[in-house]
Amino acid sequence: MTSSARGASPGDSSGNSSGAESGGAPTARRMILGAWLRKLREEMGITRAAAGEQIRGSESKMSRLELGRVGFKKRDVLDLLTVYGVHDPDERKMYEDMVDQCNQPGWWQGYTEVIPSWFSAYVGLEEVASRIQSFELQFVPGLLQTEDYARAVVCNARSGMTEGEIDERVALRVRRQKLLARPDAPRFWCVIDESVLHRPIGGRKVLRGQIDALLELTTMPHITLQVLPYDRSGQAVEGAFSLLRFAEPELPDVAYVEYLTGAHYIERLDELEVYARALDRLAVDAETPEQSRQMLSKVRVQT
Repeated sequence: MTSSARGASPGDSSGNSSGAESGGAPTARRMILGAWLRKLREEMGITRAAAGEQIRGSESKMSRLELGRVGFKKRDVLDLLTVYGVHDPDERKMYEDMVDQCNQPGWWQGYTEVIPSWFSAYVGLEEVASRIQSFELQFVPGLLQTEDYARAVVCNARSGMTEGEIDERVALRVRRQKLLARPDAPRFWCVIDESVLHRPIGGRKVLRGQIDALLELTTMPHITLQVLPYDRSGQAVEGAFSLLRFAEPELPDVAYVEYLTGAHYIERLDELEVYARALDRLAVDAETPEQSRQMLSKVRVQT
């Protein structure tokens, strides 16, 4: 697993991913606008196929629009509003403004040379999440990595990169971390396997600095870290993943699971329930946050 969201550097592949958008505009805004349009359509009793005909498209296109997986054209949205009986100028203007916002590139578009399309969607969702939960088996989560640790991970993950490419990938990781320093920062809760604390990524000095950073970060009220001991590892879940939750009712929870050439974005309620139960089990199996800090301190002395 490449663990773009959590550990290793994102790959260069633009492989397909379930539920991922191909573009890089703010994903959450697309999902919200799509949800609004779906609600208007359903209130009018219009099928997706019938709505699609109004914008010279198919039922499949309407499905992608309503799920926020493709970009919006202002003409299509205005045509749909007319079909849905929305004629008030102010309300139509609100939808036009939303289309403009959807088409504004996110800050991560400055890293298009090193960020694959399937990871771009994740960064957009991460930016507006109210709660991020993750489990990591191999690395310190990306949002908590020091620059030295991140550089070591990037260098280990990919060979043959230029210094410039390495610098860009590390810069992307560091830029993402500003999320946790915002006044409206999401709650970040993660469980890491105990092996992460003993894997000398970049050497012992780098690992020691990373553990120091974790001890400092976990004093912040919105960041929680739990360590899963060796003897309980592998019982609740076999692979790393993240679960993103949002304050906006239009946005469904999303589970994110990476593989070597892409990622799955899981939104089905029955599947999300499996990941939510896994996180509950991990929280019980892992050491408490305070016990985890004690473990960090002990490992720090031994490193």
